[in-house]
Amino acid sequence: MTIRTRATATSEVRSVRDAPKARVRRAPERRAVLLLLPIVILLVVGLGAVLSASSVVAIREGLDQYAIFRKQLAFVGVGVVALVVAAKVPYRVYQRLAAPILVVAVAGLVATMFAGSVRGGARRWIELGPLTLQTSEFAKFAVVVFLSAALSRKERYLGRLSHVFWPVAGSLGVVTILLLRQPDLGTALLIAGAAFAVLLASAAPLRHIGTLGGAAVVGSVVLALAEPYRRARVLSFLDPNPDRLDEGLQAFQSLVALGTGGIFGVGLGASRARWSFLPNAHTDFIFAIVGEETGLAGSLTVLALFVVFAIVGTVIALRASDQFGRLLATGIVAWLSLQAIVNIGGVVKALPITGVPLPFVSAGGSAMIVNLAVAGVLVNIARNGLGPRTKDEP
Repeated sequence: MTIRTRATATSEVRSVRDAPKARVRRAPERRAVLLLLPIVILLVVGLGAVLSASSVVAIREGLDQYAIFRKQLAFVGVGVVALVVAAKVPYRVYQRLAAPILVVAVAGLVATMFAGSVRGGARRWIELGPLTLQTSEFAKFAVVVFLSAALSRKERYLGRLSHVFWPVAGSLGVVTILLLRQPDLGTALLIAGAAFAVLLASAAPLRHIGTLGGAAVVGSVVLALAEPYRRARVLSFLDPNPDRLDEGLQAFQSLVALGTGGIFGVGLGASRARWSFLPNAHTDFIFAIVGEETGLAGSLTVLALFVVFAIVGTVIALRASDQFGRLLATGIVAWLSLQAIVNIGGVVKALPITGVPLPFVSAGGSAMIVNLAVAGVLVNIARNGLGPRTKDEP
């Protein structure tokens, strides 16, 4: 026969009473884990696709077939370290450093204008010995941080258009002008999309957001048609039967690769498109290689992983403990999600080709490190966020 003491009964009552609090404390950690899970799987998928797609490029450049893969593996390693460090840094630190971060990013873009290397007619990279830095990747984070800090600080004054306009003009406007000099309209549009998401999540009235958004759309159309190469891309996208040996080459070969994959793919490492048929197979068009080697099943899996990332990231933003964290998480999730949409949309010819990489998957150093670092920022926001909603919460 078990004898229950008063102390035992009191302990049981306390454990029952404290159980909801424990669940609330564990909820942020669960969100962080759920965010990292699709990212880890995408990293593995990306490394496998880069190993397959880059081997031919490496051989053509006189390197051994694993040279580009080893470099990408190193980038992922540095990115994971950046993620771990960023996950430990309190995200409110970026609120205090928002202006210096933007100044450094603008300085990097200016330096690229004068000291950058030219590839394919664009000056977007700074070469530092064996390292190549793409400063526009850091500019994405700088604009999101600056806007989040400014709009959260000015929350009570956003009813006036000037308090909305000047933070946007001072960050997005300046960065866009510098990006267009490279030229890199695709990255500028991505940053604008992330900035628009931050504005929607802020306390700014919809009439102000609509005014700025309408002006941005008109400006984007004008810029897309102003330069001959951009106009050619847009017209090629709109043309149902473009020249397959000129502007329509990448889109056509991408669709051929995806179609060849069928339902379950031709097998890992068995891509035919990588044999110089599909340009930029290991970078901007890595999704086509994934689709060819793993088929529709693999393609839909990658899409599902990005959907999970977007949903969990949105929940993290909604449950952030303050307005700055909410805006910062919104901007980061919108940036990475939009970039995935734009990249995959270009590969399947649902959108014009813009030349932006697929987050966590495409080969590249600056993009991979920055993407993983901002994922770490999201993890920190998640860990410091609120628990699950109660019945009394709106």
